[in-house]
Amino acid sequence: MRRRVAGGSSPWVLAAAAALPLAFLAVFFVLPVGGMLARGFVPESGGVDLGGFADVFGRARTGRVLWFTLWTSAAATVVTTAVGLPVAYVLYRLALPGRRVLRAVVAIPFVMPTVVVGVMFRSLLASGGPLGWLGLDGHWAAILAAFVFFNLAVVTRTVGATWEHLDRRAEDAAATLGASPWMVWRTVTWPALAPTVLSAASVVFLFCSTAFGVVLTLGGLRYGTVETEIYLLTTTLLDLRAAAVLSVVQFGAVAAMLAVTAYLRQRAEATQSRSGATASPQPRKVTRAAAAPLVLAALAVAFLLGPIVSLVVGSLRRDGEWTLANYTALGEVTRANALTTTVWDALAVSARVAILAALLAVALGLLVSVVVSRRPASARGRATLSVLDAVFMLPLGISAVTVGFGFLITLDRPPLDLRSSVALVPIAQAMVALPLVVRTIAPVLRAIDDRQRQAAATLGATPWQALRVVDLAVVRRPLLAAIGFALAVSLGEFGATSFLSRPDRPTLPVVIYQLVGRPGAENFGMALAASVVLSVLTGAVMAGVERLRVDSVGAF
Repeated sequence: MRRRVAGGSSPWVLAAAAALPLAFLAVFFVLPVGGMLARGFVPESGGVDLGGFADVFGRARTGRVLWFTLWTSAAATVVTTAVGLPVAYVLYRLALPGRRVLRAVVAIPFVMPTVVVGVMFRSLLASGGPLGWLGLDGHWAAILAAFVFFNLAVVTRTVGATWEHLDRRAEDAAATLGASPWMVWRTVTWPALAPTVLSAASVVFLFCSTAFGVVLTLGGLRYGTVETEIYLLTTTLLDLRAAAVLSVVQFGAVAAMLAVTAYLRQRAEATQSRSGATASPQPRKVTRAAAAPLVLAALAVAFLLGPIVSLVVGSLRRDGEWTLANYTALGEVTRANALTTTVWDALAVSARVAILAALLAVALGLLVSVVVSRRPASARGRATLSVLDAVFMLPLGISAVTVGFGFLITLDRPPLDLRSSVALVPIAQAMVALPLVVRTIAPVLRAIDDRQRQAAATLGATPWQALRVVDLAVVRRPLLAAIGFALAVSLGEFGATSFLSRPDRPTLPVVIYQLVGRPGAENFGMALAASVVLSVLTGAVMAGVERLRVDSVGAF
């Protein structure tokens, strides 16, 4: 009898399910990235030249870029974690009226296009903006604030999802025995939350250190991270060797961070399992003891709403007057904006591309999730699936700029000459969204009791029948959430798309960046209006995801 892994799935069936995603990853990730690195390390004369490492690390600018990346990411991680903890407590632990709406408000910045976030803070901090008097336009503090704005949802949703389901009996027992609230937190709550908090912090550091659109929009030429430096070296200086060196360094650092994150996530899951998570948690009533977290949460929500309100108000004003002229101009192509297409046409392109990318990412991500969620009986099988899971997180470890440029220099000859194909952008965006899809669906499949699959197999169900009856029945809502997240990510993707979008078919984030880079109040006003439109679209998608009550950010 053919041996099966836990749950009645044949190893051959799992191998077949993994084959298509692996082929996709090989062609549209490994090949482009390998081509980019080959251009940097393999000269035309042949052989391998690693002298670029000494050259790049001998440059003073490289040291400044690395240091700026490290310290801003670390500072943003500390601030985001400190602010996110009280917000998580209020939104997931207290019976606060309207908390589901507030959760959606907190979640929206995470899926906002990074270019839009940059435009928001520029409108807020510019000399004519509400906070222009602070003099922070073009300052590193603006980048740091944007990092916190963008990543607060990671801590809030990750920690909140765990905190909401903790067994409260241990806390109540400690309080009954006379422990102060601080003692209860230090001896009972924090030990249960610590692995999750550290896991969330590692994800925030990862996102900050690989940020692109925010730094490119707010930092200009004065401040740069590794990601923006790769972009500059590739597009402006044409120094592919230096870009390849930084790509390798970034990949190694991010791979290490992903390993740490996976370890901390496993610890968090084990801690939550031992703590006796409740299936139907009841939130606590709001009392005076929660006054401090409530105030901090209110300030955090105001911090999130400030840039959004500034963006909307700025889009409705021109020359000091209230007007809809910025929105009217979205349907025009003039000599002043020098666009090749209207903003509305770019939005239509973005929507079509995002739908295709989301469907592709979810189809591949579902196959990957089914495979990596199995529980093989052998240690070798478990190790194989663990490696496979890590392999599909690789796109998080390489600059989207590297991937996009790699597409151009490798997919340029038959049978994969896709440079002029409209499929290139959806494929690149699907690659970016794929890890998020896997991290949305795989934890749900892992939570299924294997005995259900075994019972189906005992009753004569084939592996595909067991998959349909057991797994797909549970994963329907997370699957819809994955589609929503993939849509939102694809709508705002800018790194790879900035290389791949055709001049006559640009996506909306590309058009927004073009408008921001051109002089004149009219162009900036159009950028504000276009950013509002894109934000509303992504916000509507996220509102639908929130109704599904799936905390996919926490899956990282």
